[in-house]
Amino acid sequence: MNICKKATLALFSVMLSFSAFALNLDQAIDSLSQAKAQGIVGEQADGYLGVVKNEGNASEIAQLINQARKEQYQKVSAESNVPLNEVEKKAGSKAQEKTPAGQYIKRQGQWLKK
Repeated sequence: MNICKKATLALFSVMLSFSAFALNLDQAIDSLSQAKAQGIVGEQADGYLGVVKNEGNASEIAQLINQARKEQYQKVSAESNVPLNEVEKKAGSKAQEKTPAGQYIKRQGQWLKK
């Protein structure tokens, strides 16, 4: 096998290994409670998750959940004829209210333990 083929095979193997570690939305949803309890993600006033500590899969969990939330907010906005930013703010307010003590919320740019 020549060097080009070996390099291509090695690169392909590396790409496959990265995709094996990637989360899907269901896994992110399953991991969300634990991530919040560990204090690595928290609720923001804009209706989306934020990364409190960039540990483990925090960024990936937040990204996947936020994509799903944005799709839902856009759907609610279109159906109710309410601007998207208002839907996001309302959802953010509710999420922060429901956040249990000991978990993080972001207020005025600062992460606070509720």
